Amino acid sequence: MSTHTPITGRPVRVALVGAGNRGLTYAEWIKAHPERAELVAVADPRPAARAAAGAPVEFDDWRPLAENRIADAVIVATQDRSHVEPVLALAEAGYAILAEKPLAPTEDETRRIVEGVERAGVLFAVCHVMRYTPYTDLVKEVVDSGVLGQLVSLDHLEPVGWWHYAHSYVRGPWRSEKDSSPMLLAKSCHDLDWITYVMGGRIEQVSSFGGLKHFRPENAPAGSADRCLDCAVESDCPYSALKLYMPTLREKGAVWPVTHVTEATDEAGLVQALREGPYGVCAYRSDNDVVDHQVLAMQLTDGVTATFQMVAFTEQTHRQTRIFGSHGWLIGDGERVTVQDFRTGESAVHELGASGSNAADGHGGGDAALVEAFVTAVATGDAGAVRSGPATSLGSHLAAFAAERARHTGTVQTVPAK
Repeated sequence: MSTHTPITGRPVRVALVGAGNRGLTYAEWIKAHPERAELVAVADPRPAARAAAGAPVEFDDWRPLAENRIADAVIVATQDRSHVEPVLALAEAGYAILAEKPLAPTEDETRRIVEGVERAGVLFAVCHVMRYTPYTDLVKEVVDSGVLGQLVSLDHLEPVGWWHYAHSYVRGPWRSEKDSSPMLLAKSCHDLDWITYVMGGRIEQVSSFGGLKHFRPENAPAGSADRCLDCAVESDCPYSALKLYMPTLREKGAVWPVTHVTEATDEAGLVQALREGPYGVCAYRSDNDVVDHQVLAMQLTDGVTATFQMVAFTEQTHRQTRIFGSHGWLIGDGERVTVQDFRTGESAVHELGASGSNAADGHGGGDAALVEAFVTAVATGDAGAVRSGPATSLGSHLAAFAAERARHTGTVQTVPAK
């Protein structure tokens, strides 16, 4: 059980470890709410990233924060394989911690983190932002109302998006399991966590199939080159780096995902990055090995079943969900929820309106609500403000690891209870 002394009379002091896209997004909420929180320090090896955070104190490494506690809380938003050491040290130093997901790429490391923060007794939250969206609130309200009757099954789709997959998982930091983590863990522990949160039960058994089907050298178009800038058939390729980044730069300026490709803000800088860096490599000739499609079949508590599909070859849009109950069903698309009540035969549509589904759009309000919940928990000492603590997050991670074992062995795997 975490213990934390309430903070009164001043904003919560927060330090940021890892000033990438996710870390800077969380920092923006802090800077926009000076009455609630204050960004006092940033730690990142990159000078430009530190400058973008805009904190008054800068470090090129997280260790000075552990040696000299200068904040109430720390956001750890480093890459997947760089969470364990800082989280454990910062927890030992007494910081409340908000950690980016996935916690770690292996089961042993994930358990080390959970056991370490629980032993330190600090407030700990994981960035499962999908728990915090208004859309999720609506779906859970419907499910918990009982209108669906006895819950029977769920079907959930994560449409990764063809260009988003090419950017992040073919050319980007999450393209290799040895450098990051399995695709299911990196992209979809969000979803496994969401399924358990909405359905109110844990995943007990899982089977899984999938692999890297398309983004392989043998599928490269005839006449293609190692880099898009040198390619004779680039104009006909949907995964052309020029097509993915140049229109965004021209129409919107240096925004995500262009900011992942280069720190430059002009076309010449972008072209140079595509000439020299990983984002200009042919999508069929990268060193990627993570899956581009995967399906899961699951059994949850009380015999409830669920299916999940993650696939690259879609538009980049909201998750799609259907929930089936004994007395009604629910269909949700991230912007609206349709519910049919078998008792009356009537359907009701609950509209939330358009909200961004991806990281650049704040995950439909989830990013902001997550940081607000964490700051509230730190300020009040009430861990109940956080929906994604260490024990609940461990469950979704264990389900992802079990699913990967099932996929590699062609078996049904039991998910450990803890």
